[in-house]
Amino acid sequence: MKVNIISKNFKTYQKLEDKIKSKFEKLSKYFSDEIVANVVLSHQRDKDKLEATINAKGAIFRAESVAEDIYESLDNVIAKLSRQMSKFKGKLQKRYNDNKALKFEFLPDLDEEVTEPSLVKTKQLELRPMNVEEAILEMEMLQHDFFLFLNMESDSVCLIYKRKDNDYGMLETKY
Repeated sequence: MKVNIISKNFKTYQKLEDKIKSKFEKLSKYFSDEIVANVVLSHQRDKDKLEATINAKGAIFRAESVAEDIYESLDNVIAKLSRQMSKFKGKLQKRYNDNKALKFEFLPDLDEEVTEPSLVKTKQLELRPMNVEEAILEMEMLQHDFFLFLNMESDSVCLIYKRKDNDYGMLETKY
């Protein structure tokens, strides 16, 4: 497995890079082809964050962890990735049966039954024209993480959402 390590506001060193590559090399037994893992290290507010993404030709595994110590974050991310691979073993076998990039025999079976997600609720709403600031205020008043509205400035359907860093993001549709 090829491991790309990117540092953002984080000073890395050889021992840490070797440890990261060693841990990710243990995950390579799950894949038949040469797979690339992208690892991003960053430091935020006295905590270390590690994000990892593995693209396995049709299946994407992603995990992140924030902890006091980067080694703790690394262990958490490896555990999350292993769990994701095990959890979706049945689903991936069914969906990607012809995908030779994944070696399913190495993935352990989970005790719990993996069920396909289903649509459990449908809601219709009337979009009201408003500007972005009004939409953010409405979202905050409703205590939601996202809010759908008709942007009166661009005359398009937009989705405002709260990001993990407590800022806001907006998706604007084109049709």
